[in-house]
Amino acid sequence: MQTMDTISTLPDGALASPAVARNTGPILEVLRAHLPARGAVLEIAAGSGEHAVAFARALPGLDWTPSDPSPEARASIAAWSEAAALPNLTAPLALDVLDKATWPQGPVQALVCINMIHISPWSATDALMRLAGQTLVQPGGLLILYGPFREADAPLAPSNAAFDDSLKARDPSWGLRDLDAVVEAARAEGLRLTLRREMPANNLMLLFRRIS
Repeated sequence: MQTMDTISTLPDGALASPAVARNTGPILEVLRAHLPARGAVLEIAAGSGEHAVAFARALPGLDWTPSDPSPEARASIAAWSEAAALPNLTAPLALDVLDKATWPQGPVQALVCINMIHISPWSATDALMRLAGQTLVQPGGLLILYGPFREADAPLAPSNAAFDDSLKARDPSWGLRDLDAVVEAARAEGLRLTLRREMPANNLMLLFRRIS
């Protein structure tokens, strides 16, 4: 499981992240305001599964499907899901955005991707946008991204600059992505940026909508 968080392992094998505990509330506030009341949501790179459980519990009208390419992450998601026993939370998918054979075939109303694109190569962002283009087939279909970004018209916060350096030291293909490049990659798949929301700890939430 790709992460820069401090992770602890619980007795049942579930993983727990302090960062998830901190950002769940602010993210959920945006999800409540913009996700449809009903429909299918696919979460990409769901990590420990704590977000999936929290969001599925708070949004019972949505069928929430978490996914992650990491067996360790999927085991944690399964442990959290079993403990929560939510009827609208499905088993985790072994979805790798870089492996099209693992992509689900059915359409969804929304894709949610939290803290992935800076902890992966740029090819993963391109693939995520292609996946969004394939699964968000209805007008208004929603792609939601959360994380730190570079913006051409805003200075990079010192904490984000240090974080970017630490990412690149771990893997030169990682790092904070230019917002303009992300917007262009989404536009190539028929998705338009409709909301940029500043979040705690110098993060952003970006909402993209299917425009045709």
